[in-house]
Amino acid sequence: MANRILIVDDAAFMRMMIRDILVKNGFEVVGEAQDGGQAIEKFKELRPDLITMDITMPEMDGIAALKEIKKVDANAKVIMCSAMGQQAMVIDAIQAGAKDFIVKPFQSDRVIEAINKTLGI
Repeated sequence: MANRILIVDDAAFMRMMIRDILVKNGFEVVGEAQDGGQAIEKFKELRPDLITMDITMPEMDGIAALKEIKKVDANAKVIMCSAMGQQAMVIDAIQAGAKDFIVKPFQSDRVIEAINKTLGI
């Protein structure tokens, strides 16, 4: 069975890019969210194997959402997505429990490498 992934990013274009990379590599995208609040609700509803989470989003940012998701499921696997120059936020995310991070603009092989590593494939 394909690994089930939830994509969280406030930019529809970025969600589409990640979805294309994942689908081409045999992953199942079970849902998408455009902010941290939606991410938490979708996580509870869908229970994905992994979440790709943007850091900078309106309403609730990715780090706050990560912390809430970790309260729901301490074993949740989350990979943070950040733009260049957000190193301090990436460190905060890793300390909050993120498993890895990928930098925008996305490189397909790096996305798949991070996901495979996190899922233990």
